[in-house]
Amino acid sequence: MMGLAKQLEVVRHDSDEDHHEGAGQELKNEPAKNPDVTQDNMTQDNELVEDESMTGDDQGEQPEARPEELRLIEAPLFAAGEPLDNKTLAGRLPEGIDIESAMRRLQAEYAPRGVNLVRVAGKWMFRTANDLAWLLARDSVEPKKLSRAANETLAIIAYHQPVTRAEIEDIRGVSVSKGTLDVLMETGWVRPRGRRKAPGRPLTYGTTGDFLGHFGLEALGDLPGLDDLKGSGLFDGTLPADFGVPEPSDDPALRPDEDPLEPGDLDLGLAPRVDGTEE
Repeated sequence: MMGLAKQLEVVRHDSDEDHHEGAGQELKNEPAKNPDVTQDNMTQDNELVEDESMTGDDQGEQPEARPEELRLIEAPLFAAGEPLDNKTLAGRLPEGIDIESAMRRLQAEYAPRGVNLVRVAGKWMFRTANDLAWLLARDSVEPKKLSRAANETLAIIAYHQPVTRAEIEDIRGVSVSKGTLDVLMETGWVRPRGRRKAPGRPLTYGTTGDFLGHFGLEALGDLPGLDDLKGSGLFDGTLPADFGVPEPSDDPALRPDEDPLEPGDLDLGLAPRVDGTEE
């Protein structure tokens, strides 16, 4: 019996060894993983993750951040019921902002848009782009056209200001009617400036900010000069040798030859003249 038990024990141990060897053989026979294929798969996965995480501008250069002061300036300009100058804007914004530089940059931003930032008579305002004015044609009010006499008088005042009524008549060659100056002042384009220090102390006239706004001028210096007028065909003949177009000034201060206005000067300045032929 003892001999049989030992034989059985030996057989059991042999079976256990065969089992372990077979398991080992199965492990050896299992195909090994390709390290190159695994590395390629990991690389593709990483690239996919990077591609999914990079969208829009992240794949290229980051856009330049827009300065915060431009947003701060836009708000009061859009809300304002009238054009604003640099001083008014500076009073509403934090200290340290270069208003002039910021306005020029903002103006460049809006240049290609449907709404442009323009400077008229030293003040800033948003205005529909000139080439899109036809979109608002139905809503626009057609103003009454000025007469030839009014246009000529307005041009003389714009270029020669401060100018008196007698000086206007001398340039035009005919007298100026009361109605002509009335119309120009009712439109808000012409105003009495002061009184000339000369016999009779005649009133002097000049243009207003509304005149610049209506014609889209930033300053009187933007009025066309002689070369511009020739180029547009307004001068097609031989001009006198001493002919020249004056350079108007925006300075609102009275000249040395002007006195301040007095009460009632407006009514007196528009009183009809007794002599002379009116046009």
